[in-house]
Amino acid sequence: MTATVDGGEAAPGTPAVPRAVVLLLGAAGAVVAVGGMRAVADLLAPVLLALMLTVTASPLTGWLRRRGTPSWLAVTATASTVYLTLFALGAALAASIAQLVDLLPTYADQFAALRADLAGALSGLGVDASAIPDRVDPGRVLAILGGLGGALSDSVLLLAVVLFMSLDTARIPDQLLGASAQRPEVVRALRSFARGTRRYLLVSTVFGLIVAVIDTALLWALGVPLPLLWGLLAFVTNYVPNIGFVLGLAPPALLGLLEGGVRLFLAVVVLYSVVNFVIQSVIQPKIVGDAVGLSATVSFLSLVFWAWVLGPLGALLAIPLSLLAKGLLVDIDPANRWMVPLISGDSADSGDPSASDVGRVGR
Repeated sequence: MTATVDGGEAAPGTPAVPRAVVLLLGAAGAVVAVGGMRAVADLLAPVLLALMLTVTASPLTGWLRRRGTPSWLAVTATASTVYLTLFALGAALAASIAQLVDLLPTYADQFAALRADLAGALSGLGVDASAIPDRVDPGRVLAILGGLGGALSDSVLLLAVVLFMSLDTARIPDQLLGASAQRPEVVRALRSFARGTRRYLLVSTVFGLIVAVIDTALLWALGVPLPLLWGLLAFVTNYVPNIGFVLGLAPPALLGLLEGGVRLFLAVVVLYSVVNFVIQSVIQPKIVGDAVGLSATVSFLSLVFWAWVLGPLGALLAIPLSLLAKGLLVDIDPANRWMVPLISGDSADSGDPSASDVGRVGR
C-alpha cells in the first residue's frame, strides 16, 4: 500500500503507515509477548527444555530408522535416552546436595568466626554488617541448589512433553520435506535452528566434561570436600554462557574458605580461574560462536534476557532459545536477512542459505 500526494497520485515506495508507528507497534507487541512468557514461565520453561532435548536426540531416531529399526522401537530408544540422561543428572545432583546439607552444619564454628571477622572489617569501614547471616542454613542451600535437580528430574510436564515430542520425531523429517514445497524459508530456518542447537549442546557437553574432570581432580588434590559435587556443578553451569564459570566457582571457593582458610580459598580461586579461563573464556566461546553463529555480545545478552524471562532454565537454554528466536524472526524472512551479520559478527553469514539445505531437513 502506498500513500497519495496532493495530486491524488500514489507516491511509489511510500508506506501508508509511518515507519515510526510500525516500530512502536512492533515494540508494543514484543513487550506483550515477553510479559506473557514471564507470566507462564513455570509452564513454558519445561516445554522449551523438552523441545531442546528432543531436537538434540532426534538424530538417533533417524539413524535407527535408516537401519531398518521399527518406528516404535526407534522412538522408544530416543525417549529412553532423554529420560535416562535427565534421571541420571537429577539423581547425581540430589545425592550430592544431600551430602552437602549434612556437611554444612559441621562448619558452624568456622562460619561464626568468619562472620565475626567480616563484620568487624565492615564496621571499621562504616558499613552495616547486620545483613550477613549468622549461621549456615542447609535449608536455604537445598532450596537454591535443589531447584535445578528438581527441574531436571521431577517435572511431570517435562517428561510427558518429551514423550509426545519423541513420538513425532519419526514423522517430522517427511512432514518438513512436504512443507518445503510451500514454505522453503520456514523449513530452512527450522533446520538452521535444529543444527545450531545440536552443535551448541555438543560443544558445551564436551567442554563441560573436560572442565568437570579437571576441576574435580584439582579439588580432590586440594582437599576440598565433595569434589564430585563441584565437578558436576561445573559441568551443568558450563551450559550457562559467560557467567557459568563464576557460578561454578563460588560454592567450592566458599567451602574451601571454611575448610582451610584464606590460603585454600585463594588456591581454589586461582586454579579454577586458570583452568576455566583458558577453556571456557578463550577456547570454548570461539568454537561455540563458530558453531551457532552468535557473537559474544549477543550470547551474553541472551543469557540476561532469557534468565529474566524464564528463570534458571532460561539461563541454561539461553543460546538455543536465541537460535529459535533468530530462526523465527530473522532467518524465516529474506527481508530480515540483513540482520544476520549484526547478530553473528561474521559478514560471511549474511548470504542466503543454500537451497540444498531443504533436502537435508531433519536428517
